[in-house]
Amino acid sequence: MQHEIIGSTMPVLEIQLGPEEKIVAVSGELSWMTSTIDLTTTTGFGGGSGGLLGAFKRVVGGGSLFMTEYTARGGPGKVAFATKLPGHIVPVDVSPGQTYLIHRHGFLCATPGVELSVGFQQSLGAGIFGGDGFILQKLEGQCQAFVELGGEIVTYDLAPGETLRVHPGHVGMFEASVRFDITRIKGIRNMLFGGDGIFLAALTGPGRIWLQTLTVANFAHALAPYLPSAQSEVAEVGAGAVIGSVIRGLTKS
Repeated sequence: MQHEIIGSTMPVLEIQLGPEEKIVAVSGELSWMTSTIDLTTTTGFGGGSGGLLGAFKRVVGGGSLFMTEYTARGGPGKVAFATKLPGHIVPVDVSPGQTYLIHRHGFLCATPGVELSVGFQQSLGAGIFGGDGFILQKLEGQCQAFVELGGEIVTYDLAPGETLRVHPGHVGMFEASVRFDITRIKGIRNMLFGGDGIFLAALTGPGRIWLQTLTVANFAHALAPYLPSAQSEVAEVGAGAVIGSVIRGLTKS
């Protein structure tokens, strides 16, 4: 298998498969493929987490119930997966004993042998108050995986005991050796009027972390003023009908 990441702001991952080689992805991620690629939708991975139990673990972690397996039949083939947000695609070499925690929308695709499940944390507070940033997926097994992160990527190699406090939505990926906890912002005034929320993620080393500068929530918030509401759609339809009637009247006279 060979791969190429094309583009910068909205990249696409293009994978060249040899005869009978496979790649697995979340259902609905496909961008394009050659005619030699065969699709199989399943609840499990080829060689990884399988069956309904594996599917349930993925759903709890914010993933999809169904996965799609792409196989090159009768010769080589090509399949491509694009990012959903402006950002980057990160190749990850996963091996036994090397586990990663990624944000709930991060998994793009992987070779057979991947295991994807919910990533439980040591802290009960992380589960209750972490919000969208807490819902993590555990990436393990033995495979070549690809993760998508929003915006730009900032990496840190944390020393043992070194802690970085991060807004939960900016946590993109980290090694399993890193401890993830939720801490409360100090001061009632800061919590109520600071605009940064009430809780921050505390990432404590040792281990590498990948932070993303663009979160799904911030992206949606930026687009919200430009999305039509139900009332505005009705108003636009009404205005269009009036203008249309005036134009028709003028053309008839």
